[in-house]
Amino acid sequence: MMFAAVVFIQDKKLFSSAPKEFQKVIVPREKELFYGAKAIGWALLVFSFILILGVGVISVWDGVRSEYSFWQFFVRFIVIFTVYKLYDMICFDYFLLMKFHFFQFCFPEIEDVAQGRKYGYNLKSQLIKLLIIFPAASALAAWICSGLR
Repeated sequence: MMFAAVVFIQDKKLFSSAPKEFQKVIVPREKELFYGAKAIGWALLVFSFILILGVGVISVWDGVRSEYSFWQFFVRFIVIFTVYKLYDMICFDYFLLMKFHFFQFCFPEIEDVAQGRKYGYNLKSQLIKLLIIFPAASALAAWICSGLR
């Protein structure tokens, strides 16, 4: 999704999770990177959403079919969310954005604002999701799914 939004679509509206100081200096891109870039980006974005929804549907369907208990569903959901969030925090936030300056390569105007950052753009919100929101969502989903049996 990040590649689709940053490289191909390049619409400032899709960068709502970026820090406010980055959003202020980003120059809107009116011209496509190349003909059809936005179409490719939107197709990749839709495909990414379908894959994420597919993981959810398959994990629920398999759990219902296997007659999972609340705790089995909870563990399944917490593992899925935790792996997803850790991958996001380590691979995207730390390596791609901080080490390799991917966002700065596509939007060089943020280079001055990004100087001195030691970790990703939103560590606090990432940790809140990982430690509070995802466990709560996992418990709610497990409660709903265990009632489907």
